[in-house]
Amino acid sequence: MTIKPLADRVLVLPAQAEEKVGGIIIPDTAKEKPQRGKIVAVGNGTKDEEMILKVGDEVLYGKYAGTELESEGEKYLMMRQSDVLAVVE
Repeated sequence: MTIKPLADRVLVLPAQAEEKVGGIIIPDTAKEKPQRGKIVAVGNGTKDEEMILKVGDEVLYGKYAGTELESEGEKYLMMRQSDVLAVVE
């Protein structure tokens, strides 16, 4: 299944949460949600706001940004371009 965002939305594959810190294994319940991910699909933008993000960009986003989706066992976030805080270069 292919997911194609509409308008000014982007589909982000979140980075994996850290499993170990200094030799201590962190349980799933204590892991923080990642705030970094990779863009895997983008919409076309709107007439008022052009799409400046592109597929493959590493981005930072807010802790509670986006809507969680699951496709073929992989978890994604769908969010507006304005929810992205920065592009990591």
